[in-house]
Amino acid sequence: MGRGTGQGPRQARRTRPHRGRGRARPGPVHPRPGGRVPLAQERLERSEADMTAMQLGLIGLGKMGGNMRERIRRAGHTVIGYDRNPELSDVKDLAELVEKLDAPRTVWVMVPAGRATQSVIDELAELLSEGDTVVDGGNSRWTDDEKHAAQLGVKGIGFVDAGVSGGVWGLENGYALMVGGDKEHVRRLEPVFEALKPEGPYGYVHAGRVGAGHFSKMVHNGIEYAMMQAYAEGWELLEKVKSVDNVREVFRSWQEGTVIRSWLLDLAVNALDDDEHLEKLRGYAEDSGEGRWTVEAAIDNAVPLPAITASLFARFASRQEDSPQMKMVAALRNQFGGHAVESAKD
Repeated sequence: MGRGTGQGPRQARRTRPHRGRGRARPGPVHPRPGGRVPLAQERLERSEADMTAMQLGLIGLGKMGGNMRERIRRAGHTVIGYDRNPELSDVKDLAELVEKLDAPRTVWVMVPAGRATQSVIDELAELLSEGDTVVDGGNSRWTDDEKHAAQLGVKGIGFVDAGVSGGVWGLENGYALMVGGDKEHVRRLEPVFEALKPEGPYGYVHAGRVGAGHFSKMVHNGIEYAMMQAYAEGWELLEKVKSVDNVREVFRSWQEGTVIRSWLLDLAVNALDDDEHLEKLRGYAEDSGEGRWTVEAAIDNAVPLPAITASLFARFASRQEDSPQMKMVAALRNQFGGHAVESAKD
């Protein structure tokens, strides 16, 4: 494998993700046909009028939820948080959280998808009242959103699904929000969305009806899978050849002026600064579910997704120390062509 020259990185500081990289600055705002202003300006004007202080219950105060609580509070809103860890929680249970909120209440759920989210929805359905709203900001499957909206709607409780992207950098840089739900419910929550999103006109969208937020986030994560796989494949090829002896600095050189610059590239450089040839890591990658759901949705809608699908399957391959499939391929090559095979090692 190609190895570095031993020289340190040209930049002493770690690369930090920042807004605007790779995106042209917007030009002057021009009205759309019919005298309407662009949607981004409409949102800015609307947010200025709607930025009243809100009260919010937040369930789940892990890495994402805890930072979101802090960012919302910094914007001047009141957040009452609940977590199973009493050291993080503001209240002892969900009943106390609901009791401390003024009607109409808004409760934002940030717990793992599946059983955990369903359990919280079930409990909130019994605790909340007509006119209240529940926001699911976790990574739930969009089909669950439809079920949860129907379950809460029977009692007159609104439901909004919010796909949230930003990770550990969200407290500082803001969170990208993709929201689904009825317009009346989304509109009432916009002060919170404005508090969470990055500064400027971008980073928040009402994507459509219930389920649209999580569906959009799911596709976002599918694209993320493919982008990471592309960087990984390029890195491995560069490391393999003898002619390239400073792969880390090649990656760093791509950070400015190239069409493949991105936040993920910045993070790749950070990782290579920590471990230049990634020798401390095992080549094993889990998947959190959204990649699978993206491929399943593509099949249901007959949409070809070769890059995203291949990136998901590459993660599956990473979990096999000795591929059963390749055993069969080797056996068949030996059978039909007498090709050499390697014996299993003890």
